[in-house]
Order: sequence, then C-alpha cells, then structure tokens
Amino acid sequence: MKSILVIDDNPDIRDNTAEILELAGYSVATAANGKQGVELAIREKPDLIVCDIMMPELDGYGVLHMLRKNPELQFIPFIFLTAKTERSDFRKGMEMGADDYITKPFEDIELLNAVEIRLKKAGVLENQYAHTGQGISQFLKDLKSTGFMTSLADQYDINTYSKKQVIYQEGKRPRYLYFVVKGKVKAFKVHEDGKEYITDLFSEGDFAGYQALLEDRNYDDNAVALEQTDLLQIPREDFLQMLYNDIQVATKFIHIITQNVKEKEQRLLNLAYSSLRKRVARALVDIHQKFNKSGQVQQLNISREDIAQYIGTATESLIRTLSDFKSEKLIEINEGKIRIVNPDKLNTLLY
Repeated sequence: MKSILVIDDNPDIRDNTAEILELAGYSVATAANGKQGVELAIREKPDLIVCDIMMPELDGYGVLHMLRKNPELQFIPFIFLTAKTERSDFRKGMEMGADDYITKPFEDIELLNAVEIRLKKAGVLENQYAHTGQGISQFLKDLKSTGFMTSLADQYDINTYSKKQVIYQEGKRPRYLYFVVKGKVKAFKVHEDGKEYITDLFSEGDFAGYQALLEDRNYDDNAVALEQTDLLQIPREDFLQMLYNDIQVATKFIHIITQNVKEKEQRLLNLAYSSLRKRVARALVDIHQKFNKSGQVQQLNISREDIAQYIGTATESLIRTLSDFKSEKLIEINEGKIRIVNPDKLNTLLY
C-alpha cells in the first residue's frame, strides 16, 4: 500500500483530503503545519506528499526546499495543494522541484488522478533500464503508460513506409521522434568510399531518432525501412516538452542515453580488435535480441548484406563464417533464413 503525507493547516481541507485518499486505498498521514510535515516526512518517508503553500511556521515552499536538500527524500513526488493561482506562484514551485499543482477547490477525481500519475511516474524512475536502444524505448513507453505524457496529443499520425523507403537523412533537421508500431528500421552511415555501416537496428516497440532531437543538431546518419513499416511520429516539440517539464525524467533519460553511447563505443572497439568469428557471433546475438523481443527462437529476417554492414565486413566473409557456424550447429539456415540455435554459446565464443 502506497503511503501519502498530507500537510495543511486547515483541518477541514486536511481531513477531507486524507479521507479521499484513504477511500482510494492509500495509507495517509497528516500534519497541521510545515514544520510537523518535514519531521513526519523524515520519520515516515512517504511515497508522495500533498502540501499546502500558505501555512504557519514553515510554508509549502520551505517544506519543499528542505525535502529537496535531503538525499533520502529529494525524489519523493511533491504536489502543491493551494488556492494561489498566479503564474508566478506556479513558476516558483516548479522551479524548486514541485511535481504538480492542484488548486482549491478541487474535485475528488482531480486529486486522485494527479496522485496516481505521479506515483506511477516515480515507479518508472526507480526502474533499472538496459543501457541500450531497447532500454531507452522501454523507458519512454513506461512513461507514456503512466499517463504522465498527457501534454502530448492523444493520437499521432501513423505513416506506412515501404521497404527501402527513406525515413530521415543525414544532414536534415529532425522534426519527429519515431516509434516503430510494426516492421523494422535500420540506421546507417555511408563511408566516403560508398560503403554503408549500420549504426543501429529498430523493431516493433522501439523509438528512433531521439539523439539528434536531444542534442538539437542535424541527423548524422540515415534511416530506412527494412520491410513495410508503420511509424508513429511524435512531433519534436511535444517530445522536448516532456523532457523539459521534468528534471527527473530528463536526468533518467540522459543517463540511459549516455550508457547507450558507451555501449556503442564498446561495439566499435569489438569491431576493431575482435576476430571475425567473434564479431559475427556478437552481431547475430545483437540482431536476435533487437528483433526477437519475445525471447523465443525465431528466424532473423534480415539480409546477408545488412548483417555484413552491421559488422563492418565483406558479405563474402560473413557467408563463410555463417557456414562454419552452421556446421558447428550454432545456427540453422533454412531457405536463406538464419535461426540461432545456441545464442549463449555464440555470445561466449573465445575466438
């Protein structure tokens, strides 16, 4: 059961707020002023705090300031409950780290919705996400599922791209964050000699194109559909608004992005120094994980040329290595489709 601390010097409002929350299944503690509220928060460490602004001894701003300075309490969701509706008051509270405002008088459902959204968002921020494109995608999807991204439109355009159709191009300014509803996408760079190098692969449930949006720069790679693909396009302004409006969300997202960049650097090191067998094995495992999120053993629906571009080797060299893996019963090849039989062994090849 989630615990909530209500801080308000008005006994009627305090008791009414607590009753609404208790009826909704929350465990509720109350404090009659800011000083008591801080002491209770330190002792009880609630999951969320609802706090009035104008109070004796210590006002709501003071409560928020003291909590944000405490390492054990700084990330507790904090909702101001106030009759003050001037824009300067909203701005001051949000700049100090408040998560939301509810103005008096308020409807029961308004309070409960605000509490539920903030608790769900806090749960997402506590989760550990893989430092990969999939981890980033899952983080964004979890945020959307909480209802926190309500500033975004309820519905976006879903465009269908045919196989090999360009989604975005190097040097162009980003306009959207792309979400793969169905299909597969490859991001790649073109070397000066005309050869392609695949930088990332995306499939159903993945977000693409976020790095250029975050860094406010033109795309430094290209993206095309590997097969008929449905993409939901989230406007750039909506995506950035979601990040800018909440420092905790932005911090979490940037942390995952940073780790993802480190893993891409590690992949480049592996390409430079690992044997061809290890590079092919690692690539097959990576592609398997990116395209088969269910965990079931499935065929890899990707061409030999694209696998070679993902590894950074000649297609002929890849085919010879695949033939070796087939004879060693690490993979199966039926009608040109690759099926990984032993991903664990592929992942731990010594040479």
